[in-house]
Amino acid sequence: MIRSAVHPGTILREDVLKPLGLSIASAAMRLGTSRGTLSRIVNGRARISAAFAVRLEKAGAGEAQTWVNLQAKYDLATTRLAPGDVVLPLWKGGFRVIP
Repeated sequence: MIRSAVHPGTILREDVLKPLGLSIASAAMRLGTSRGTLSRIVNGRARISAAFAVRLEKAGAGEAQTWVNLQAKYDLATTRLAPGDVVLPLWKGGFRVIP
């Protein structure tokens, strides 16, 4: 069974912003982004991009690579749980392509 990963915005909200006592507006100003953008991220409605991860790193909130990895893990987990297209193997019994 695949467990759903935690959105990295939730981690940002609970493990960074709350302990520091930062509001969304204050943190957004410090990060050089809009309040709306940060709100969407911490509420799980927007992804943490590589550019935003670098902003977090520059602000002292961990390494950019960690934020990107958390986002990728979340994206994979939610994609695997979602119903998807039927996909057939590219080969059968070795490396022969199925006709």
